[in-house]
Amino acid sequence: MTLTCKHDEIGAPKASRRDALRLIGAAAVGSTFATLRIQPLSASPAEMRTALERITDGKPVTAGRVKLEIPPLVENGNTVPITVTVESAMTAADHVRAIHVVTEKNPQPNVISCRLGPRAGRAMVSTRCRLSDTQNVIALAEMSDGSFWSDSVSVIITLGACLEDLI
Repeated sequence: MTLTCKHDEIGAPKASRRDALRLIGAAAVGSTFATLRIQPLSASPAEMRTALERITDGKPVTAGRVKLEIPPLVENGNTVPITVTVESAMTAADHVRAIHVVTEKNPQPNVISCRLGPRAGRAMVSTRCRLSDTQNVIALAEMSDGSFWSDSVSVIITLGACLEDLI
């Protein structure tokens, strides 16, 4: 791109308004590409373990008491139904504090975190999520005594979601 410069009465270069707009546009595009960060489109199992450690603060997780209901074979990963149910009396002494769902290969491993209390009546959460690829999905329940319980399901996805192209 070339800028044509004209001179004013005292000999100083003078750019046209069109040239100034071209220069501003080129600077904006250049600064956009300079700050663009390329991130992976899927998380790794290591990132899922890190997310689990952040949730549990390194406390042990025991299998059981949690039932993760998700179809084992999903045709379209854009809308996958998930239901998490936890066995709990839901009393002040024994209740579910939180339910978390974590995935292995989604761009962000944390799918949902729900806080519950004894007044919830039943420890059950239903939602829909997007799954990018065939992967393991883990549901965690944090109990009022500080213990963590889990269930895991391996899900096969035939048409993945979370596949947006980068600019």
